[in-house]
Amino acid sequence: MGLVVGTFSMQTKQVNYRKDKADDDLEMTTVCHRPEGLDQLEALTNFNKRELQVLYRGFKNECPSGIVSEETFKQIYAQFFPHGDASTYAHYLFNAFDTAHSGSIKFEDFVTALSILLRGSITEKLQWTFNLYDINRDGYINKEEMTDIVRAIYDMMGKYTYPVLKNEAPKQHVEAFFLKMDKNRDGVVTLDEFILSCQEDENIMRSLQLFENVI
Repeated sequence: MGLVVGTFSMQTKQVNYRKDKADDDLEMTTVCHRPEGLDQLEALTNFNKRELQVLYRGFKNECPSGIVSEETFKQIYAQFFPHGDASTYAHYLFNAFDTAHSGSIKFEDFVTALSILLRGSITEKLQWTFNLYDINRDGYINKEEMTDIVRAIYDMMGKYTYPVLKNEAPKQHVEAFFLKMDKNRDGVVTLDEFILSCQEDENIMRSLQLFENVI
């Protein structure tokens, strides 16, 4: 999850919060998309106003237009994985952020997802992860979808994947997951099955936490 913050160059320096409202309003009008008001975003996320201001300025520095296209998202994300191919995983991650299916990520989309990933409950994080794996958004995860995501992660990590994995490793990984998650053996994993399995199995939780490091 740390790369989400790094991707958009979140500022760690102290921000001057004494700018008057006129300056803030002028600053907001320089972008093509103006995000929701701070009060509304504060109510929708686990961030306070000052944190939202810092996040917004970092987001705007990287994305002056106020929105991120999938191509731009892939280019930014690829910088963190020079020894692998991050394009496929970035595609899936972009779709998970783009909850409105608009073809772009706005600040509201970004900060809402970041709030869940960094400060959400275990259940909220697992729900978000489930939605990432549910590529066709039909409410279920099948083996093909999970294999696509896991293979994309391995491709992204490139030669630094540890341990060094054979071509069949993603498929084997998914088979092991499904043995534990698919409780009724119907060939798909529901949200309830996913959450229950993750909460019951420490190995699955550790695996998911490993994958979260590349989110």
